[in-house]
Amino acid sequence: MARKLRILMICMGNICRSPTMEGVMRARLQHYGLDALVEVDSAGTHDYHVGRAPDPRSVAAAAGRGYDLSALRARQVTAADFSRFDYLLAADCDNLANLERVRGGRGVAPQLLLSILGQQAEVPDPYYGGPQGFEQVLDLVEEACDAWCRHLQQSL
Repeated sequence: MARKLRILMICMGNICRSPTMEGVMRARLQHYGLDALVEVDSAGTHDYHVGRAPDPRSVAAAAGRGYDLSALRARQVTAADFSRFDYLLAADCDNLANLERVRGGRGVAPQLLLSILGQQAEVPDPYYGGPQGFEQVLDLVEEACDAWCRHLQQSL
């Protein structure tokens, strides 16, 4: 069997948006029958929360929609990720710029998660807001992950 396609989901600290992105993508890949062909991970561009579980508000919002983030732990993006992963999907432009600095012109070029929807929109950081921010993140991430899965179905 060929090597699995690998996707890395990225935000700043890997405790809100990117674990949500990972959890939703895992579930959507299973829904589309792609889970045996694609693996997903998440990371942050900063080391603020390495080893920590996702933010409890992210866990609760995700659980409300049937996604389990409880086993995930934060890690920081490494230079090796640009050769290990086929897609590096950033939540926002600031983290996209941080990824380009780490990449240094080598490996896979990162892109925005929402670029699959034909827009340069960002997944907003819900960390300093209320519960509705975590729901908005889920809305955007679900739409984008469905679009990525349809894209992968056509390309695999």
